[in-house]
Amino acid sequence: MVAVSQYFKNIKEAFSTLSGGLKLTMQYLSEARQSREPIGVEDKDYFEVDKGIMTLQYPYESLPVPDNARYRLHNEIDDCIVCDKCAKVCPVDCIDIDAIKSPETFGVTSDGTPRRIHAAKFDIDMSKCCFCGLCTTVCPTECLTMTKVYDFSEFEVKDHVYSFATMSLAEIAAKRKELEESEAKKAAEKAQVLASKDVSEKPQVKPSAGAKPAFRPKPMVSKKGGAKPVMKPKPEAEKDVEGSNSGEAKKAAKPVFKPKPVIKAKPVIKPKEESSEEKKETSKPKMKPVIKPKPVIKPKAKEGDDTSEDKPKPKFRPRPMIPKKKKDDDGDK
Repeated sequence: MVAVSQYFKNIKEAFSTLSGGLKLTMQYLSEARQSREPIGVEDKDYFEVDKGIMTLQYPYESLPVPDNARYRLHNEIDDCIVCDKCAKVCPVDCIDIDAIKSPETFGVTSDGTPRRIHAAKFDIDMSKCCFCGLCTTVCPTECLTMTKVYDFSEFEVKDHVYSFATMSLAEIAAKRKELEESEAKKAAEKAQVLASKDVSEKPQVKPSAGAKPAFRPKPMVSKKGGAKPVMKPKPEAEKDVEGSNSGEAKKAAKPVFKPKPVIKAKPVIKPKEESSEEKKETSKPKMKPVIKPKPVIKPKAKEGDDTSEDKPKPKFRPRPMIPKKKKDDDGDK
């Protein structure tokens, strides 16, 4: 009986829940006679419009995207100066750039910035992108932006790499060759300028046919190892100084630089050798001195203190017995 009652109870509960769900469905079905307008979150009436068909026929219809939304990246390559700031600031390294310098400016961007670098490669891997927007903030020409395209799903991860460079392989090779030639030309011109400067700064002095090379005395080497050259005047100048007594000849004479005296090293004093008796005395072990204990000083007894042991204790004296007075007979009466 219990099983039969539980069976019918379950059937009753199923009908009640089914009827409740059908009531809610019929209520929304009556309100869904008109389609809901596709408005974005920025609209003031977004939370008030809660009735109507919410399903949109995607991709023909879609909800509007906010202006500050961050989705797929796009680079306007004609305005890009290939400064490499976006690749440096990217925290996940999703931007790959290969730049080729140009010897001369070859164009101007929309804001007037001259272009001096070719973009041989400018790839963005959107599978690595974290949509932080840092690359768009550091771009000086604002050519790198985040678009409102949020549906760019692909079957393979490799298809998420978007290439924005427009140069062909032949153009890339030609620009590289042009850069190498210009750098080699600049290096040759720089070497030529340096060579001409060296020739102009250093005058070439041709020696005469009968001239002898000047005598150069050898430097005096001290015992310490330091070379100290001795400057001596030429013999012709000495003769002129000895023969002439005028002040002009003395001024013309060069002073003789005397070498400093070599300081001899002091002899090393060896310690005296100890005799056999002294060695025996030093070899004997030294006895440690016996430390005597310090005498203990007793504190002095103060005057009036009876606690000292020298004073004799007082003897016990019994109290005297006082005889009681006998009462008079007259007084009792």
